[in-house]
Parts: sequence; C-alpha cells; structure tokens
Amino acid sequence: MAVIGAGPGGLTTAMLLAAAGFGVTVYEAHDVVGGRTRRIELGDYRFDCGPTFFMMPYVLEEIFAATGRRLSDYAELKRLDPMYRLLIGQPEGAPLTIDTTQDIARMSRQLSAIDPNDGPAFERFIRDNRKKLEAMTPVLRNPIRGIGDLMNMDGLKAGLALRPWQSLYDHLKGYFRNEGVRLAMSFQSKYLGMSPFQCPELFSILPFIEYEYGIWHPIGGCNALVRAMAEAVEEMGGEVRCGAPVQSIAFDGRKACGVMVDGTLHRHDHVVVNADAAWALKNLIPDSMRPRALKDATLDSKRYSCSTFMMYLGVEGTVDLPHHTIYTSRSYVENLKDISERGTLSQDPSTYVCNPSRIDPTLAPAGHSSLYVLVPTPNDKPGECKVDWHWAKGELRERTMCQLEQVFGLTDLRSRIRAERLVTPADWKSERIANGATFNLAHNIGQMLHRRPHHRLQGFDNLWMVGGGTHPGSGLPVIFLSSEITTRLLCEEEGVRNPLAGNGARLHVSDAQPVTATA
Repeated sequence: MAVIGAGPGGLTTAMLLAAAGFGVTVYEAHDVVGGRTRRIELGDYRFDCGPTFFMMPYVLEEIFAATGRRLSDYAELKRLDPMYRLLIGQPEGAPLTIDTTQDIARMSRQLSAIDPNDGPAFERFIRDNRKKLEAMTPVLRNPIRGIGDLMNMDGLKAGLALRPWQSLYDHLKGYFRNEGVRLAMSFQSKYLGMSPFQCPELFSILPFIEYEYGIWHPIGGCNALVRAMAEAVEEMGGEVRCGAPVQSIAFDGRKACGVMVDGTLHRHDHVVVNADAAWALKNLIPDSMRPRALKDATLDSKRYSCSTFMMYLGVEGTVDLPHHTIYTSRSYVENLKDISERGTLSQDPSTYVCNPSRIDPTLAPAGHSSLYVLVPTPNDKPGECKVDWHWAKGELRERTMCQLEQVFGLTDLRSRIRAERLVTPADWKSERIANGATFNLAHNIGQMLHRRPHHRLQGFDNLWMVGGGTHPGSGLPVIFLSSEITTRLLCEEEGVRNPLAGNGARLHVSDAQPVTATA
C-alpha cells in the first residue's frame, strides 16, 4: 500500500492498514511528518504549523486501540480550563470577554450576566446538540457515495435533526439574543475556513463538541500526535519516507498501481491519497483520466475555504494570555466580507493567539515562550484574491502587531521577539495546497457528503482518498473518521478483517469517554 502524505489522515490510515496486515509505505514531501500538522522549529523554539485545538480525543484513542496500543502511552494530553478566552469586538469600547468552560452551570451564569435569556438558552443549546450529534454520528462514520447511502434509518434520523435551509448564524438566532453570544457560539465555523453566515447549521455541533468533550493540549503540541502515529506505523513494520514528494500516480488502465518519486516508479497494489485533495487531483492524475466531477474546470469552479496569515514568534519571557485567545473583529461582518467576497485585507482583522508555553515547557527555552498567531485572510484563488502577498506581508504584520498590543495587551512584545517566521496564503499555496486554502474545499451544502471527492475515488480502481477534502471534512477528529471509513472500505475490497471491527467501530458519542489526562 502507498500512502501519499504523512499528515493526520495518511498516518491514521497507515496505522490501521498496518494493523490489518498490509505492508505500508508513506511518502511525505516535507522532511518531517505531519503535513499541515508538522512541527516548525526556529532555533530552540518549536511551534505547531497548523492545528492547535485538539478535540474528541476518544476518536484517536479508538484508532490506537484498534492497533493494540494506548494513546496515553504515546502522548500526554492536558485538558484546558478555561478552554479559551473570547474577545468579542464591539463597535465602541472594549471587547466583550468570555472565558469559556466545560462547567455548563458556570458558563450559563456568564452568559446570563450578558443577557438573562442566554444562560438558559445555552443549556437548551447543549441538550439539543447532544441529540443532534448522536443523530449525525452514523453519517460522520460512514461513506456517503450518493443519496442512496442516506436512504436508511440513520440517514432519516440525521435528516430530521437538520435544517439545511439555515445558516449557522441564523440557527443561533433561535437560541441567543445577544450578538456577542451568537458570535461566541459560531466563530468555530473558522475551523472550516468559513463564515457563520454561510456555514450550514449542521456545524452547531462544533461548539457543542468543545463544551461536551473539552479542549485538550498534547504536550509537544498537536504535532506530538502525528509523530506518535508515525512511530506506531514503523513499530508495525510500515515505512515512512520523508523528503519523498510524489510526482504522479501510475496507472494500469483505471487501476492505480504505484507512485512516481524522483523519477522512479514504486509499485503498490493500492494508493491512498492524503495530499490536499484539489491539488492532488490536478497534479497527480491526468485531467483526461478523471470523471467530469473531478476535472480541472470543475475543481476550479468550486468554492474554497479562507486562508491564513501566520506569525510564529519566539519570545523572551512569559506571555500573560490564556492558552487560546480569540479576538473577533469589531467590524465582524465586514471582516468576513473582506475574506470571502472582496478578497481584500481588513483594517481590524480577527486574530487568534495560542500561548502553549504557559503549560508546556517543551516548546521554548526556560523562561521563554513560543507564540502562535493566526489571522484569517482571503485565499489565493486567481481572479478572486485582490492581495499581492509579497507586498502585503509587511503591512499585515504591522496590523497584527498593533492588534497584539492594543487588543491583547502585549504592549512590550516587539522588544522581546527573538525568533520569527511569517507565512502568507502564497506560501501555503507553494506547499501543494490548492489556492492556499488551508482548510481545503469549503463546506457549503453543495460541497458536502457525496459532493466531495469520495473515499474510493470516483472512476478508478485501487485509488483512495482520506483527509479534509473528502467526507466528513476538515478538522482533526473528522479527518481521523475519514481514515476509518477509507480503511474499512479497502479492507472490505481485499476481504481482510478491519481492525476497527471490534468495540471501537461501535463506539457512539453517548458512551465515549475522554482520554485520561493530566489536569
């Protein structure tokens, strides 16, 4: 088996296939594992490249269990409380501050202090979304290749739980009166690279998942998880080759039979693609071979997520911020229009800061901090983006530094920076990410379920896909679920027992327990 890409989806699939008895080779273009979840090192400072929020750890625990292992033997997880601090920008005055917590009663009291209606509404929101996620779980755990895969009892229950005509934001109007509270329950659409005004209401399950199962920090960052997966793959006899970018997929008719790396054909019985979906389709498979739904013209016409401007800062001294702090622009609607419609930069951009060194000494020298700063931006799709990132990089850095000083209170930060790296959407694009859209294909109604590339890629034999470009979509937990689906289908085709066929595959949200962690 060949797996293209040592990101979370590729390594999860490699683990499960190795546990099923297959020989597995993972090909990774970068010189380290992780893809967008790799580690960045600037001298003695270490950073997660991409994801910093880790949720639903029970999904990864069941994957390790399927291989006869325990996640807790490979990674240490710490539950965060507060989960994160929200700074909801106001048209006038200081931001509305909310320190979120899994203590539902305490969280309800905070929201009631903002609006007496919204504390009780929060408790109702949690109850309703507990049922909603329970109804959606079979859909999230199964392949959706067409309407026929939804024409069953599970599909009916999921359909009854949804209002596909509503946006996430409009859905929240039925619960919360205060605008700031609505934003507190909808900013999570940014995990998908989308606006809450365009994101389907299905994704109200995202904030629910945070409050139900918590936000966790793996010691060493989220990259520690993918390094643990790579270690498990190699323990089971698999091979992970870094610095081995795949140039193309080889075919015998419609059958994938290997990969080209450095001009050499490496033959394999199956090929699993964990590279960025749109990039991989356009660059690894000839357009003439692909069905209409996957041709260049169709892919170019699709909607893509936003991108991000990144600042990785090595800082002398400590930083007086919680682990996660999220600021939403005081002109939030205009900020979202700049990103998703106008393709321009905002004067007052929303900004996210991760400050993991306060609980994780492995990421910076003693007495120093590794600070991760993310600003959502337009992607770099030709004809839509109006930004020249070469010239805009310095301007956006200055705007962000002003935000860090004036909004986050880091007034002396500039003088304490000892290491720095900036990343723009153009840089993401150069890393084999279509249009620099860091969250993959957008998750609008027309690009969900069977309307994303399938796990068994349409029109081909022995060619498979995992990751954020396929169902269920972007984000670490659902990427792990996509790997489970692909593994199950591949094992069925080969007549091999799926290693998840035991208790793990039957695990439901209602009886899942978080991984034991150091509090």
